[in-house]
Amino acid sequence: QVQLVESGGGLVQAGDSLRLSCAASGRTSSTYIVGWFRQAPGKEREFVQAISGSGSTTYYAASGKGRFTISRDNAKNTVYLQMNSLKPEDTAVYYCAAGSVFAFKDSAYDYWGQGTQVTVSS
Repeated sequence: QVQLVESGGGLVQAGDSLRLSCAASGRTSSTYIVGWFRQAPGKEREFVQAISGSGSTTYYAASGKGRFTISRDNAKNTVYLQMNSLKPEDTAVYYCAAGSVFAFKDSAYDYWGQGTQVTVSS
């Protein structure tokens, strides 16, 4: 079992930056692939970025490429999502998820956090 807790969301203006954190605990949490997803009101949850257990491989969706950077610190059991140049369309609840294999689909991930709200005003 892996427990995930997100933090770092908030209300910012367009162009600002935020760093989201996903703190993991539980059995061998550092071996899991961790992904960030987001869900805007009235829309389906979508993949943002993911990172392998070692941190050597990362996966990107087009929406955040060049603006968002995922990283992890296994000594702290934490995965980060650095978000720069935020846009109003980035407004969503952001979730981190852990799984054994990489996938773009959220259904492939076994463990989920409760989410953190990111609101970007224009």
